[in-house]
Amino acid sequence: QKEIAESGGGLVQPGGSLTLSCVTSGITFSSYDMSWYRQAPGKERELVAEKTSPLPTAGSRTTYADSVKGRFTIDRDNGRSTLYLKMTNLKPEDTAVYYCKGQNWAGQSYWGQGTQVTVSA
Repeated sequence: QKEIAESGGGLVQPGGSLTLSCVTSGITFSSYDMSWYRQAPGKERELVAEKTSPLPTAGSRTTYADSVKGRFTIDRDNGRSTLYLKMTNLKPEDTAVYYCKGQNWAGQSYWGQGTQVTVSA
């Protein structure tokens, strides 16, 4: 059974930091492109960051939304089948439910249930 579970969300003050984790099971994690998305109330779900499956000669490709560049860092631990999102200098507009997504070469994708991040004084 394929499972994806996010954790690490919570309430943080503006300027604070949080690290989200996404633990997976039942998938060959190292062969999946992994990404973080977020959805704020009344808005569409948007891509936050992606780290692709590492290629033997080229490694992984990392992509960030412009709004989080320089503040968020995505990382993956293939040995632990876990994806991370380190978020610093958080802003109220970062408030959203954050989702982890895994997608394989065949285009099959799997989502977690999401974790709430609230940035407020």
